[in-house]
Amino acid sequence: MKRKYKNPHTDDSKRTFWEVIRWKTGRYKETVESPPLDFTYPAILPPFDPTRPSLVWMGHCTFLLEVDNLTILTDPIWSDYCSPVRIRGLKRHHDAPVLLADLPDIDIVLLSHNHYDHLDAPTVSALHRLHPQILWIVPERLSPWFKRRGIANVIEIPWWGTQENPLYKITAVPAQHFSGRTPWDLNKTHWNGYVFESKKSGKRFYFTGDTGYNPIGFKEIGQNWPYMDLSLIPIGTYVPRDFMSPVHCSPYDGVEIHQDVKSRLSVGMHWKTFCLSDEPLDRPPYDLLLALEKKNLNPETFLPLDPGTYINW
Repeated sequence: MKRKYKNPHTDDSKRTFWEVIRWKTGRYKETVESPPLDFTYPAILPPFDPTRPSLVWMGHCTFLLEVDNLTILTDPIWSDYCSPVRIRGLKRHHDAPVLLADLPDIDIVLLSHNHYDHLDAPTVSALHRLHPQILWIVPERLSPWFKRRGIANVIEIPWWGTQENPLYKITAVPAQHFSGRTPWDLNKTHWNGYVFESKKSGKRFYFTGDTGYNPIGFKEIGQNWPYMDLSLIPIGTYVPRDFMSPVHCSPYDGVEIHQDVKSRLSVGMHWKTFCLSDEPLDRPPYDLLLALEKKNLNPETFLPLDPGTYINW
C-alpha cells in the first residue's frame, strides 16, 4: 500500500467529509461582514509595459506570466464549475478574461495539486489540444492522471527537487495543504509550491500553490533565495478560521508569507472567482489592507488585482 503524504508542521490538515458536514451545519460558525461600502484598495498601478515581464490574473489561482520569451500558466481553470458535477454553490462568479483559444503559445504549466479548483480536466484537455508542446510540472504521483489522458510531456518534482535547462530553473517547494479528488484518494498525491527562475535575466517568481501558514516552512523558503521579484499568494477561503487555517491562508497569513520570502511584489489569489468559504467574496482586499497596515507595509507591494489586469513585475 502506498503511503499517504503528510504536512510536517501540523497534524490538523485532514479535511474529511464529516468535518465538512460539521462546518456546513454550524460547528465552526463565524460571521464576517463585507467591507465598508466606500472601500477602495489604495494602490495606483504604474503604466503597463508589454516589453517587460508581465502577468495577468485569470481568476482563482490561474495566472498567465511572461518572462524572457517564456509563457507560463499556473493552476489553469476555465470551467464554469470547480467540481466534477454542476453544483450551484461552486459556480464561477466571473468569466476568465481571456478565452482559452486566445492564449499565446504556452511553454510551461505549474500545477500545485489535484483538487478540482486547481486541476481542471476540461481545461487541461483543451490546453493539450491547443498547445501540445506544454511541459506540465506536477507534484509527486500526479503524472499518471495526465498520462491516462494521453499527455506524456509531464514531469513530477518532489519538494526541493528541480527541473532545469539552459533557459530556466524550477524548484518545487513545500506547501501546507492536502490532496484528493474522491473520498478514497485522500493525500495519495502530493502538493507543491514552485520557485521559477529565468536564467536569461535572473527574474524570479514564487507560486505558493494552495496553502495554509506555518512559521517554519516559508521562512525556510526565504532562506534559500535572497528575495522574490514576485510572489503569488492566497488571500481567500479563510473563514471560519478554526476550520480553514491549517490549509488556507487568510490575508494576514499571506502578509506573513510575503515577508518570510522577502517578496518585492506580491499578488493575491484564491479569492473572488469561487465561493469556497464563509467570508464575503469582496472581503479579502479589505483584510489584506488591514494586515499590511498592521505591519506598516506599503499596500502597493501586495496587490489584489481585478481579473484581466496586466501588470509588470
